[in-house]
Amino acid sequence: MTDMSNPLDAPPPRPPQSLGDKLFKLAGALVICISAVLGWLGYDYQSFTQTPLNVPADGLLIEIASGRSVRGIAEDLATKQIIDSPLYFEWMARVSGAAPRLQAGEYRIEPGTLPETFIQYLAAGKVVQHSLTIVEGWTFSQLMAAVQTHPVLIHSLHDKSAPQIMAALNHPGEHPEGRFLPDTYKFPRGMTDADFLGRAYTSMQETLQREWTTRAKDLPFKTPYEALVLASIVEKETGVAAERPRIAGVFIRRLKQDMRLQTDPTVIYGMGKIFDGDIRVSDLRKDTPYNTYTRHGLPPTPIALPGADAIRAVLHPADGKELFFVSKGDGSHYFSATVEEHNRAVQQYQLKR
Repeated sequence: MTDMSNPLDAPPPRPPQSLGDKLFKLAGALVICISAVLGWLGYDYQSFTQTPLNVPADGLLIEIASGRSVRGIAEDLATKQIIDSPLYFEWMARVSGAAPRLQAGEYRIEPGTLPETFIQYLAAGKVVQHSLTIVEGWTFSQLMAAVQTHPVLIHSLHDKSAPQIMAALNHPGEHPEGRFLPDTYKFPRGMTDADFLGRAYTSMQETLQREWTTRAKDLPFKTPYEALVLASIVEKETGVAAERPRIAGVFIRRLKQDMRLQTDPTVIYGMGKIFDGDIRVSDLRKDTPYNTYTRHGLPPTPIALPGADAIRAVLHPADGKELFFVSKGDGSHYFSATVEEHNRAVQQYQLKR
């Protein structure tokens, strides 16, 4: 067959692409790739911000070491598998401005906590608060037993005597009994036993001074410490809160009339470790500095840790004429103004029982 095509009808060859065209197309491809990567990163970051931290169903305690940078904190969280991306965590902390304010300490992460929320906790220093309750009526030895067995406090006083402990608290020469206010104290992990006792000591001083400043008139106390001594006796005499001002009034009237206080708790305190739970007539007759059956006035020191209510009762006692009281066996007391009435009450509530 004869080729009828005309060479003149063929398309002209394409001119070679210039370097600028190639670079333009490459730049376009790069923009598309970068856009895709940024879009994926944005989606992944958004997913990170909305995904709660990985903690057990009952939550998690975690301790942030002192001196850790935001990057170090993020890496620690990733190592513990609490977060998936330390980079995102660090980025979030820096963008929010919280990075320089992240604080060391022990934190609790509850289920459902988002990364941003935890960062805010770190910046605000919302560390876990532990607690220890000083019970009204405890002795100093009972207080120290509770302090030294607390699992969170740092124990620096375990091998020190009572005088050494008071010296460590910057109160050398003071008898420790009664010096620490009963209350529930909260504190972070890492507090020392000395710092804890220092708080309780300061709280007692503030409470005693506040009540002393507004005290009733004509009280038989020369110093706040004398009021503290009597408050410790009132604390040990009754567990019925409403009776404290009334019992304080009895003791204050006895002091004014130079009558012996004749209160068993002081005798028991003076007996020390030989007290076996039962107080005998021979114990009441055995003289010690704390035996208020054999000695007039107040004992030399408090006999326990009085609470704020007992201190308030002593410095704001109830009016009345009662000079005696006897336990009714149910925690409350019967009050009498005369010896005859008191003897009848003893017969009714003590001897018959």
